[in-house]
Amino acid sequence: MKNTMKNKVDTCPVFLFVSVLGLLSMFPVLSAERHSLTYIYTAFSKPVQSPGLHEFTAMGMVDQKMIDYFDSDLNLKVPKEPWMEQNMGKDYWKMGTESRQSKQKWFNVNIDILMKRLRQNDTDTHVLQWLHGCETSRSTASMKFYRGVDTYSYDGNDFLHFDDGHGVWVSSGAAADDTKRKWDGVQTLKDYTKGYLENECLKWLEKFVTYRQKQLQAAPSPSMFMFAKKSHTETSVILTCLATGFLQRQVELEMRRDGRLLTAQDGVRTSNVRPNDADSYQIRNSVEILKTDKSLFTCEVLHRESSLSVATTWDRKLPNAASGLTYVGVGVGLVVLVVLGVQPL
Repeated sequence: MKNTMKNKVDTCPVFLFVSVLGLLSMFPVLSAERHSLTYIYTAFSKPVQSPGLHEFTAMGMVDQKMIDYFDSDLNLKVPKEPWMEQNMGKDYWKMGTESRQSKQKWFNVNIDILMKRLRQNDTDTHVLQWLHGCETSRSTASMKFYRGVDTYSYDGNDFLHFDDGHGVWVSSGAAADDTKRKWDGVQTLKDYTKGYLENECLKWLEKFVTYRQKQLQAAPSPSMFMFAKKSHTETSVILTCLATGFLQRQVELEMRRDGRLLTAQDGVRTSNVRPNDADSYQIRNSVEILKTDKSLFTCEVLHRESSLSVATTWDRKLPNAASGLTYVGVGVGLVVLVVLGVQPL
């Protein structure tokens, strides 16, 4: 696998007319104790003359972050994460490409079937989507199956889904009743679907999470900044902790006063995790404190899954009375906080 393979796709497709986000809402943002693996397939009934859209698109996602990608113009399954490219061999990508090409043909056939069943003509563009995958819960060092999803939508509406608990297909309307009867009549298909969701999907997810953990553990530590700026109250300052440059999205940022965790009840405000430009993330917490408070203020960013823990301590430097700026040094010299987005009042 060449190192340039991942770069053959410069940007993710923008699904202007397709509710991919709606499909992903079936797997809400997960905590560090849960993980999900999902595959999303989108096929149009004819070529779409719009930038970023392809007649057929497929992608794999771990915890809602893309790990592989395929479209009908690229015609290759490619990695979208370094750890996927590094750990999955040439045969994996070759077989994956062949599988996606086969699925594209299956979608073409079945869109035609649905259009004829619904008496639709070729004038309008129609779209068929399939999402399937699994979600796990973590117990001690192992993962346990939590739930599986296998669902189809047509023209943005629910069409058919698999009830994993009862092992049957469920239609969402008369248009899907024929498909339900046919698929329920094939026991092998139901057994395979249930087996994939509860077993094979889980095995792949555990493997992918392990690869990702190794990358995270080897990644450079995030940069930590703790600084004060002016408050609207003369006797107070706004103390801020900023962690930036980490690869993990599900992190926790904790501010402490003499060892006691500060919370929203203490007035802590958070930006929540936000993306940086370079495929990393940042988060900041702030709290208003008295200038005269002599307590020890510390801040720590945590990602329990990868054992990430980086802490810093406020050096008690107050903002300059004239400019409202604080200068902080963290290893690489002085950083003006204006660059970090902290503007004078």
